[in-house]
Amino acid sequence: MIDQETVQRIFDAADILDVVSGFVNLKKRGANYVGLCPFHNEKTGSFNVSPARGIYKCFGCGKGGNAVNFIMEHEQLSYADALRYLAARYNIPVEEQALSEEQRRERGERESMLLVTAYAAEFFSGQLHGTDEGRNVALEYLRVRGIAPAMIEKFGLGYCPEARDALTASAMARGYKAEYLVKTGVCVEPERGVLDRFRGRVMFPVRDIAGKVIAFGGRTMSSDKKVAKYVNSPESEIYHKGRTLYGIYLAKRSVVQQDRCILVEGYTDVISLHAKGVENVVASSGTSLTVEQIRLIRRLTSNVTIIYDGDAAGIKASLRGIDLVLEEGLNARVLLLPEGEDPDSFARGRSSSELSEFIAANETDFISFKTKLLLKEAGSDPIERARLITDIVRSIAKIPDAITRSVYARETAARLEVEERVLHVEIVKLRQGRPGFEPAVRRQGVAPTVAVTTAGALSPCDLEERVLIRYLLLFGTLELYEEEAAEGAAGRPVSVGEFVIRELAEDELTLLNPVYNAIREEYGARHLSPGFIPARHFIAYPDERVSAVVADILSEPYELSRLWTRLESFVESEQMKLAEFLPKVIDNYKMRRVEMLTREADGRILELQEGGESAEIMEWIRRKQAIDRIRGRLSLKLGRTGVK
Repeated sequence: MIDQETVQRIFDAADILDVVSGFVNLKKRGANYVGLCPFHNEKTGSFNVSPARGIYKCFGCGKGGNAVNFIMEHEQLSYADALRYLAARYNIPVEEQALSEEQRRERGERESMLLVTAYAAEFFSGQLHGTDEGRNVALEYLRVRGIAPAMIEKFGLGYCPEARDALTASAMARGYKAEYLVKTGVCVEPERGVLDRFRGRVMFPVRDIAGKVIAFGGRTMSSDKKVAKYVNSPESEIYHKGRTLYGIYLAKRSVVQQDRCILVEGYTDVISLHAKGVENVVASSGTSLTVEQIRLIRRLTSNVTIIYDGDAAGIKASLRGIDLVLEEGLNARVLLLPEGEDPDSFARGRSSSELSEFIAANETDFISFKTKLLLKEAGSDPIERARLITDIVRSIAKIPDAITRSVYARETAARLEVEERVLHVEIVKLRQGRPGFEPAVRRQGVAPTVAVTTAGALSPCDLEERVLIRYLLLFGTLELYEEEAAEGAAGRPVSVGEFVIRELAEDELTLLNPVYNAIREEYGARHLSPGFIPARHFIAYPDERVSAVVADILSEPYELSRLWTRLESFVESEQMKLAEFLPKVIDNYKMRRVEMLTREADGRILELQEGGESAEIMEWIRRKQAIDRIRGRLSLKLGRTGVK
């Protein structure tokens, strides 16, 4: 774990303009900089960088945050890895907090293994281009397969010589330990000593989402039918096949920009599609699709298109994997290639525009595809059609979104000529706990993520809460007024932040938006600390939801004008009118909360009256009376006008 002092040094060094300029062409516009957003396709620049505030914000797709958030989003790294990325860029030594002996051992082993795989990739590439064997055997094979030099370089393809220990000898001569050569799987250790695993094979490095080489696939150059065509690295500390997608590192930016991931099966499928400009593509590398792979895609997009060749048996065997895609909440589409074609051959035989047009014109949603496929197989046999309906309903029932389920049920009922009501009844049965049917998120013991939206109101109080947070960030340390003191004593200054925290605490109010409330709590704990600068503190906050919300609020000054207008206040400057405006915002907010409590109390009293719970009714009536007294007090302060 990176210690807080080092984290702060990284934030201090990571200038937002410098960081973003490495990925986006920016042009100065006033005090800010503007460019095309790297996170979605656009033709006019809506991506803004504010060097003064240390934030970026896209007014097209809504993404925003600090320099660390940008690297996390752009490079799809974790918070800690994004910090390490920036630390390396700015030559800041990363001081990790004390680790246990076991943690140090595991980290040392993992880093040693990654060094070995990085060296192996470099060795294989050198053998491909720098030796007669590599050029005459492997490079010629790649040329015949239509893999261009640019793609060889892009994917880091290489060659492992026929010699029994070429890699082993080279690596050990440079100080790499045999232990890690074996643990990474680039070598094996039979009785005769350590040997190269991939002898005589074209090498395909497998990278994780951060770009580190974690494994290899090797394609034999032998014509011997007894020799396996492909050999892959075994599972290891750094490589778990079911959690890895080939090409994810090179595809992630395009996947995010196009908001769609194309899924194929093999290494050359990915490479051939890249060669034709289709870069949002990854491969499952021959494994059955796993929940971990699907969640890796879901980090980047909720839309996936799966490309199949014309092998009907293979397609049917893969249908269960697509049910997992639906269950994880992704929108699954399927593209069936003409018979005899696979993605590799199909891409090589067409131009970039022809390929893109074919995908767009022929992909179809999975439920429709599966229904059509199984209908053809069932024919007119009523028993087979009944099995088909059950199979389709199980797929629809796995979709988390109720509206999407309803749409598919209606369309499927029409296609299968059955009553829609029958499908809905079966779907409800499945989703209400039939044995064997349980959403993957619960099976895995993963808590669902609470999505917090900042662009629109989550409650009737959202605008007021947003303004209060904005005031804490921009003006929290400014003096709002001087508190009266005893005669002859100097008054104590009260800051904007202290006033807001005190007023909310007085009525035991927490903010309804959970991210806003997290900011309020952190502010309350920090605001008396020497040198506390609210905007700076929260822009660099480790919780990316908080830093993104803060960037969003600071990027949109026009949000405040909506509240000014609603309160019939027109001013030249927010800061000039703080003492007048802020108490109104607080009282207005409290009144809105009172309105919500009133509705809750009225509803509860009505419910209890029907049930005859007299003691509880009286308790709620007393609560209602207390709420009414607060309402009366606030109405007087607001000029007897209630909530505006």
